[in-house]
Amino acid sequence: MDLKPESPVESSGELAELADRIRLRAVRMVAMHGLGYLGQALSSAEILATVYRRVYRPDADRIVISPGHYVIGAFAAAAESGLLDPAALATYGHDGSRLEAIGTERSPSVDLTCGSLGQGLSAAVGFALSDRLRGRADARTVVLVSDGELEEGQVWEAAMFAGHHRLDRLVALVDANNSQVDGPVAEITTIEPVADKWRAFGWHAQDVDGHDTGALAAAVEAALEADRPAVVIARTSTTTGLDCLPDNTDGHFVKLPAELAERAAAELEARLA
Repeated sequence: MDLKPESPVESSGELAELADRIRLRAVRMVAMHGLGYLGQALSSAEILATVYRRVYRPDADRIVISPGHYVIGAFAAAAESGLLDPAALATYGHDGSRLEAIGTERSPSVDLTCGSLGQGLSAAVGFALSDRLRGRADARTVVLVSDGELEEGQVWEAAMFAGHHRLDRLVALVDANNSQVDGPVAEITTIEPVADKWRAFGWHAQDVDGHDTGALAAAVEAALEADRPAVVIARTSTTTGLDCLPDNTDGHFVKLPAELAERAAAELEARLA
């Protein structure tokens, strides 16, 4: 199948609709297994919609998904953007599929995903520095980082290096959903004030509502124009977009039995109709 990227989405309303289409595809992928990384797709849907349709140029730029389990959202966004055959999503998480539940070096539609958490920013810094040394002045590297990863020292080593070298073609988007496998991030290790920490390492930092597509698009545009590495801290929730999820839903690894999956899909389809 000859895939070509879709034309950029211009309005915040179109981005919001695209985010819900990403959620719907993620629901269908998780429904095949009855449980999975749905919460990560719900929290990052607007982030990924903005990246894939307002930033990413496949022939010039790179996308790094640092937390490998977030790749479900990237697969959905790529399918919606003409960069991945939508039929392939039916193989997500199955034995032998390139679309594994946790991204690997084989994962399509992204330039790198990482197994161990906390490594993606280092790789993105390497891409950005390589582009500078090779004279690829127009190339950009975008990396998605989770807030739980900010507990890893390697993230801050990479941030310090990028700030020192003023890698101005590097943009990090932090999905700050306050969720990790052990519980709320705020209860495991205090990482606030997040934006001030990045600024201390020489980054241009903004803190926005990660489900507000207008605010996200404006923040990403400002990040791309910064004269230094830039980070957007996107405040999100692992249940946003699905009112049908129970109040006690574990957003890190959502259980989605058939009946709940049907309700979730119906809710999103009704909103998209």
